[in-house]
Amino acid sequence: AGHGSPAKGPPAKSPGMPNAHPPIAAAPEIEITGIEKAEGGQTVAGLFAGKADLAGKGVMVRGQVVKFSPRIMGKNWLHIRDGSGDAAAGTNDLTVTTNVAAKPGDIVTVSGKLAVDKDFGYGYKYGVMIEDAKVTASNEADAKAPVTKEADAKAPVTKEADAK
Repeated sequence: AGHGSPAKGPPAKSPGMPNAHPPIAAAPEIEITGIEKAEGGQTVAGLFAGKADLAGKGVMVRGQVVKFSPRIMGKNWLHIRDGSGDAAAGTNDLTVTTNVAAKPGDIVTVSGKLAVDKDFGYGYKYGVMIEDAKVTASNEADAKAPVTKEADAKAPVTKEADAK
């Protein structure tokens, strides 16, 4: 094969992803509208903008779950958006770890300490995230599909204390 000819064989994996990692499907687009900032809270964009001052401090943000990944490194991972921020700059999506299950479309209020510049390796880097967050349903619309506590989740997280 000379220069410019297409490569043969299976498609290449993303750089930094472990060989055994399954392909990552794009999250379906969820329209984010009408999300009101939590009283006393911040916006997703505000967390990114104020990360130097907010690092390690308690924060609260209301948003819509756009992605839920259960039982990764002993935690459930959520991505939430509130309509603020810039998608191109990556300041519109907040990563949250918790022991609570939620599903895309749920409106939730998230509170916890803001972690900044987290690097878990394999290309998983987060400018801001909330770890071990408290996650609660935010409004009456959620009563139809409430956020479930760990014991009720179909894919519960095992706490380290339970493993002993």
